[in-house]
Amino acid sequence: MEHYLDNAATTKVCPEAAQAALQAMEEVYGNPSSTHTKGREAKKLLDASRKKVADALGCNPGELIFTSCGSESDNWAILKGAEAMKRRGKHVISSRVEHDAVRKSLDLLEAAGWEVTRLSPDATGAIPVSAVQEALRDDTVLVSLMTVNNETGAVTDIPAISRMLKKNGSQALLHTDAVQAFLKVPFRAKTLGADMISISGHKIHATKGIGALYVRTGVRLNPFLVGGSQEDGRRAGTEAMPQIAAFAAACAVALPHLEDNIHRMKTLKQRALELLHQEIPELTALETDAPHILSISLPGWRSEVLMNFLEAREVYVSKSSACKKGGRSHVLEAIGMRSEEIDGALRIGLSRFTTEEDILALVAGLREARQTLAHR
Repeated sequence: MEHYLDNAATTKVCPEAAQAALQAMEEVYGNPSSTHTKGREAKKLLDASRKKVADALGCNPGELIFTSCGSESDNWAILKGAEAMKRRGKHVISSRVEHDAVRKSLDLLEAAGWEVTRLSPDATGAIPVSAVQEALRDDTVLVSLMTVNNETGAVTDIPAISRMLKKNGSQALLHTDAVQAFLKVPFRAKTLGADMISISGHKIHATKGIGALYVRTGVRLNPFLVGGSQEDGRRAGTEAMPQIAAFAAACAVALPHLEDNIHRMKTLKQRALELLHQEIPELTALETDAPHILSISLPGWRSEVLMNFLEAREVYVSKSSACKKGGRSHVLEAIGMRSEEIDGALRIGLSRFTTEEDILALVAGLREARQTLAHR
């Protein structure tokens, strides 16, 4: 029996999303920009889908722009957000534990003459509000910090950072990569306080190839992709209606049960921690607030060996972000984790479909790995 516990990398598409994508491909297949009947049907589906995702995010539909993924949303927010503010200053604040979509966008800004301050996290991977305030300058025009760290599950207090920026009279735009937070921790765009928010579909049981960027009313970003006048002229390219419909369906089915889903994941995460500590006393774990991400380590073992051992028993986890393709985690290095802990680190990702049987299989697999591999 399969036990999939790599949901921070991607999630299984839920039946509602799969059906919505299929319907868009087989029935509502017109181009939303076409003026004939099939085009109008597609435009109606596009508008309805945008409203469902906006409702889940807590924003107006007009503030939501569909993109191809969370990485595109991050790239767009950072590169074009900085461009929009360049006459007011060229200083950006971010952190050392961001997703590569943010890190590499910042590299491009630095190469173009911008100054980037990369803050160090606390021991869990979160960025303290005080650190942002200390780094703030008169020429700071953009702050980009992820809401939930994709490797540790640490939650950075974005609303508090937003309030601090306003209290200090800062001109800076605030962007947050909320890909791991959307429908996993409770927040609304209006209360989060960010000017730009990146989200992604495949982290919430929709298809891959779809994301969105929230841009607060009043914030003007130049298009990242140019060509046609889709998305009210903000992003060129024919809208990917099957993926958009799937994204909307996944949001619609998850939103009414958000609190229950969060509670369930949090309970299973705590259950995993308790059992793992009982079975493997030397195991270390990061205590973080996100209900769906658990970072553990078995010092003295190699992550790859443990992953292969678990995979042979149909238990699937990862060692860090899937985007790393097996590379060493810059996040775990940044929080000061010892080398032997990084080498034995595993990331467990839960979802609303995770069961106690999945947790028990994980614990049994790691217990067996410890007993077996210790004698090699």
